[in-house]
Amino acid sequence: MGDSKEAGTEAPPAGTAARGRLSLLSQGESEEPSAQGSALFLGGNEVKSRAVVKYSSAPPRTAFARLQEKTDLKLPPANWLRESAKLGPAGTTILGNSRKSKPFSSFGMAYDFIDSVGNDVDVVSDSENIKKLLKIPYSKSHVSMAVHRIGRTLLLDELDIQELFMRSSQTGDWTWLKEFYQRLIDQKWQRKKKSKEHWYQKAILSKFLYYSINGDGAAQPVPSTAEQQESSSADQTNDSDGASWPAPFEMPSSVSEDPSASSQGGEPLEPSYIVGHVASAPKEQNLTTLFNDGENSQGLKNDFARNILWTFEDIHMLVGSNMPIFGGGRYPAVSLRLRDNNKPINVLTGIDYWLDNLICNVPELVMCFHVNGIVQKYEMIKTEEIPNLENSNFSTKVIKDIAQNILSFLKSNCTKEGHTYWLFKASGSDIVKLYDLTTLCEETEDKYQNPFTMPVAILLYKVACNMMMKKNQNKKHYGTVRTLLLNCVKLLDKSRHPQIIASANYMLSELFQLDEPKKEESSESPLNENSDESYSEEEEEMPDSDENGSYSTCSDPSDDNKAVAIIKSVGELSVPEKYKSIHQIRPSCAFPVCHDTEERCRLVLSYVLEGLKSVDNSIKKESDLPAADPHTPIPLKYEDESTRGGPEGLEKQMALFLDKMGSLQKGNYSSQSGMIPGSWQHKMKLQLILKSSKAYYVLSDAAMSLQKYGRALRYIKLALQSHDTYCCLCTNMLSEVLLFLSQYLTLCGDIQLMLAQNANNRAAHLEEFNYQTKEDQEILHSLHRESNCQGFAWATDLSTDLESQLSVSCKCYEAANEILQFSDLKSQNPEQYIQVLKRMGNIRNEIGVFYMNQAAALQSERVVSKTVSTAEQQLWKKSFSCFEKGIHNFESIDDATNAALLLCNTGRLMRICAQAHCGAGDEFKREFSPEEGLYYNKAVDYYLKALRSLGTRDTHPAVWDSVNWELSTTYFTMATLQQDYAPLSRKAQEQIEKEVSEAMMKSLKYCDVDLVSARQPLCQYRAATIHHRLASMYHSCLRNQVGDEYLRKQHRVLVDLHYSKAVKLFQLLKDAPCELLRVQLERVAFAEFQMTSQNSNIGKLKTLSGALDTMVRTKHALQLIRKELVEEFDQPKSEETPPAADSSPSLNREEVIKLLGIFESRLSFLLLQSIKLLSSTKKKTSNLEEDVVLKTNKQIYSQLLRATANKNASLLERIDVLVHLLDQLARGSGGDGGALQ
Repeated sequence: MGDSKEAGTEAPPAGTAARGRLSLLSQGESEEPSAQGSALFLGGNEVKSRAVVKYSSAPPRTAFARLQEKTDLKLPPANWLRESAKLGPAGTTILGNSRKSKPFSSFGMAYDFIDSVGNDVDVVSDSENIKKLLKIPYSKSHVSMAVHRIGRTLLLDELDIQELFMRSSQTGDWTWLKEFYQRLIDQKWQRKKKSKEHWYQKAILSKFLYYSINGDGAAQPVPSTAEQQESSSADQTNDSDGASWPAPFEMPSSVSEDPSASSQGGEPLEPSYIVGHVASAPKEQNLTTLFNDGENSQGLKNDFARNILWTFEDIHMLVGSNMPIFGGGRYPAVSLRLRDNNKPINVLTGIDYWLDNLICNVPELVMCFHVNGIVQKYEMIKTEEIPNLENSNFSTKVIKDIAQNILSFLKSNCTKEGHTYWLFKASGSDIVKLYDLTTLCEETEDKYQNPFTMPVAILLYKVACNMMMKKNQNKKHYGTVRTLLLNCVKLLDKSRHPQIIASANYMLSELFQLDEPKKEESSESPLNENSDESYSEEEEEMPDSDENGSYSTCSDPSDDNKAVAIIKSVGELSVPEKYKSIHQIRPSCAFPVCHDTEERCRLVLSYVLEGLKSVDNSIKKESDLPAADPHTPIPLKYEDESTRGGPEGLEKQMALFLDKMGSLQKGNYSSQSGMIPGSWQHKMKLQLILKSSKAYYVLSDAAMSLQKYGRALRYIKLALQSHDTYCCLCTNMLSEVLLFLSQYLTLCGDIQLMLAQNANNRAAHLEEFNYQTKEDQEILHSLHRESNCQGFAWATDLSTDLESQLSVSCKCYEAANEILQFSDLKSQNPEQYIQVLKRMGNIRNEIGVFYMNQAAALQSERVVSKTVSTAEQQLWKKSFSCFEKGIHNFESIDDATNAALLLCNTGRLMRICAQAHCGAGDEFKREFSPEEGLYYNKAVDYYLKALRSLGTRDTHPAVWDSVNWELSTTYFTMATLQQDYAPLSRKAQEQIEKEVSEAMMKSLKYCDVDLVSARQPLCQYRAATIHHRLASMYHSCLRNQVGDEYLRKQHRVLVDLHYSKAVKLFQLLKDAPCELLRVQLERVAFAEFQMTSQNSNIGKLKTLSGALDTMVRTKHALQLIRKELVEEFDQPKSEETPPAADSSPSLNREEVIKLLGIFESRLSFLLLQSIKLLSSTKKKTSNLEEDVVLKTNKQIYSQLLRATANKNASLLERIDVLVHLLDQLARGSGGDGGALQ
């Protein structure tokens, strides 16, 4: 500390009385950590300076006692070296201010003001170090400082080489640095003894301060022992200084983490510097003080009287100061100095005094002059006048330039977080060098030889924690936090500090938001791939061109290759902006851009794995565990599927699982590795395992959306295995964790369902399912230390059987639902509950359909036995039960649409049951059975329920239309079967006709022909068929019925109505020409039937004319048939297909031939009858128009006879002839239409 003495008069160290607890604080705030603003203070009107006291432990200020002239300071006052309230608890320090600046003093401050570190503050240091740096150009004394970078903050600490090497010779530490120092800097290093003058000055300064707080000017006599105390204390100084240096961080034997140590009696202690547990997630991180009791011994305690946030121009510094501050001048605060009257104040002392007052915001200096220890006089000097004192003139602007240049130099070169840099200037030298001690140290065997390693790592960790806990700025600083943590982990030894490493890795994993959308994340972080290093290499290698001269190493070959950077001459520091840094204060630590979810989850899992390894390696009962190779997959105990017995076995496993979930609520703990509940390992492993389960869940979800179902099942299996282990370790299950489990099981159910639906790609899914990465194996290995991970085996097996896959899927949803019922989760998470119930309804529908299709398949295979088999009935029951449960699920969440779909499916099941009963009995004697009627009516009931469930078509038009169509089909099928297989043995013909008519009309009611949709042609065809069938039925009734004339008349009207409606509808369709032709022929037949009952020729002629008119209208149908036949004939030629492919599926050739035959015969018959009738009427009356018709009809008749006689005519030719004849008929009868009708 007496360095300034070498260059002139010694500047008394400012930290007089290490614990001089005197400050600017008002009475009430003495012991409270506080931040106070203070007036802007302009030092000499040239530089801006502002000081804010962040914390002070000094008691209220008291006025200093002005000593009488001639007071002899060589005599000790009575209170000397005794504890004093005014000087605080440090009053007993040896010689008042013998305290050396501790090597870790900046770390103590940084721990206390963690908010400032890495962000807003440029420098954290002891005020002594700041002063020493700013005096470099003025002083010949040596400078030796350790520099560390944390974020954008530099921590400066004195690195006392002499002290270090004294220690090195005793303990063997730091030998590498000693050798390096001797090789490059000072070949003949030896310890420099401090002069007697140095100790004399210290002693009288100490006595002067004690006199000043004594309140009594006269020196009081003291016992003679005080003299001895003084001399002995002078000898002790070396030892006390030595104690301030900590050992490199090896563990004290009593604190060893070695498992054997705990058996040596007493509780096994954790190392004092081991980090406090980081609880579950950032929101509840209750970090305990890292260096609680060990701080003092390790020199890491912040023991400054006050910590000040000092802004000097644009430089923000957190400074520790112990300068005693008194009241009693013209201002509220003064600093007190002792000067030898014979030695003038030099520049170094002036700068010292000025900076001390600026830093502590003290406006005045009180100087006491003495000669040989005898007080002479006092003098008051304002702080802004100090730079202009005689013999001590200096420019404050130059001091500002020096400060800016030094900071720029350090910022530009101390770029690596976690590295210890050494700023060194030899005594009397002009060259300042900066070395990277970490790099030098790594060339030796053990990086932990550097005693700064641990405090730096802890500080990196603390700053990261602090940033994590600030919710508002979380995202913005994730890149910084990640860099801090990665550098922290790099510095630490895994075997010595497992807790911090596990905690840091957990926090690293927490940085990645697993559930955030990709877009949001990429907008947060610039694309910067250089994520592993905290600063990009380019920034380190590209100094500004102006700086090249000053940064390049000097030409002296002995040391140019070791220094990171060199200032060739201290004079350069006074040149304004000579070292202006072009570097950002904090180069951007970009958060790694994960381009997809998988990449993000893989990163999270890599950190989780590192954390798990750290925890596992620290568990005491390691030796009790069977050794397992993490590279070999763990054999899992698979049961043979046959022994499990399909769905029945599932039931048992589900029961066991639910039983286990119930016991979890009570908190059963069962770890295999012997972790103690509540220990940091236990808490940390729980958090890491939960994180891994979340990551695997997100991976599974991502694979699911990519339709990689095998991979998705593998990931959800790992997620559930992680969760199973969590359940084994957990002493108190959180509802949040139960909710996760419900989500995992829901996803597992989804995957099993998709696997069931994609059975054709099973081999690929199986391959993906069985693949495992090394990382997954290692995580699984860590899980297996705690549990067998078989709790969810029932849900995650990849089965090859469709039924069991569907059953497993259903069980997953049921389990998820049960979990939501356990605590109050159902009401807290209504959305999740609705989702689970929807899925349950859906899977029950799937299973119901599966059983229904199986029943239908059995039915189609049934040939020999006509009766319904038991197997079919069992399948119906299973299917019905599933539909019923599904309907209940959907109804409970008011999902009308899905409930309607399931009711619709139940209706379909009823129709399948009805069809099964229709096969019974002989085909010839077949009648519509009561069982069929019963099931069809049940089907109708379910369809009507479905419509009631929907309410209106607006609810869901597609479903509404579908249910209507199915209902119409059911009525139509019933009616058709009753019509075709009339149950005459049970019912009267009239009753059957009535029932058929009713059913057909209901079918028509639900068949909307006007609604434009894809189903419209089907509806039109259905309606046309219904009208055709009804017309045919009434036509048949008329032919077979005798009696009631009124009824016959009614039937006649109905026949006409339905035929005309059927024709209208068939004409709308392009693909039903045969049906249209048949209806028209039936209408002709009906006309013929009517003719038989007519007596008058005029009536008959009228009917005949109508029949021929109907024949003419069939031309449209014939043209459609002709068009299709032409297309058919053209096809084989163009595609060279064999003639066998002649027949078009839409046109039945045999039917066409049959219909044409009937058509020709009916036309021939009608023409003949017409000719006969017209001929007979012609004899009675002569009518010109009738003659024309007769003539035409005769011509057509003869042509028709010739055409039908030609047996070799092709189908097309026959149609062409008929179309031609109909054209003639239309022209011929065009004139007589009015006369005849």
